[in-house]
Amino acid sequence: MTTLLLRLAGPLQSWGDSSRFVRRETRQEPTKSGVLGLIAAAQGRRRTEPIEDLVKLRFGVRVDQPGQLIRDFQTARTREGKSMPLSYRYYLADAVFVAAVEGPESAITGIHDALQQPTFPLYLGRRSCPPAGRLVLGLYSEDLVAALRSEPWQAAAWYRRRQSNLGVQLPIIRDADADEVGETVRDTPISFSPDRREYGWRTVVHDDPLHVDNPAGRAVAHDPFALLGGS
Repeated sequence: MTTLLLRLAGPLQSWGDSSRFVRRETRQEPTKSGVLGLIAAAQGRRRTEPIEDLVKLRFGVRVDQPGQLIRDFQTARTREGKSMPLSYRYYLADAVFVAAVEGPESAITGIHDALQQPTFPLYLGRRSCPPAGRLVLGLYSEDLVAALRSEPWQAAAWYRRRQSNLGVQLPIIRDADADEVGETVRDTPISFSPDRREYGWRTVVHDDPLHVDNPAGRAVAHDPFALLGGS
């Protein structure tokens, strides 16, 4: 097996897995369906083309910089002046993630090459959210979890300075194995067709977070409640 790591960063990201109608929410981390959509666009697949081979890939993500949740309130009118329904769209601002896809070497290498010269524009969950900076971190000959735990912390310098110098915990969320119990989310793409988008269910688990040192962080006084997860 081979693993490809991606750095997902940009001014805005939005990763919805259950949004419908006028309220379009985002999860706190990238979705598998969103990242597979990005890969399909890089490969030049039309929305109506099969994606079963991509769905079989194992997926995981590490939260390096969680970002800030923001809400966009939108109004619209038709050309005839008729008011359209008001809508709310949610985004993550200034977030940074490391996403991993694991699968057969030939498939992962092909994805890596396609992302170097994508056929269609790439975006982070929504068309208004283009990626910024380096997208492809590299190929690894280890499994997904090992690759996520070995990759250096990708957070921005300004974010590191605002965190504690005692270190930071980076959450890791991944596809559950067959014998694992976790959170069930509607995040397996069946079809990206604009006429009939379909998504199935998958189970995700939260691995033990990765602890990283943060010598650039601010000194904080000893707080036993913070060590227990309080504020």
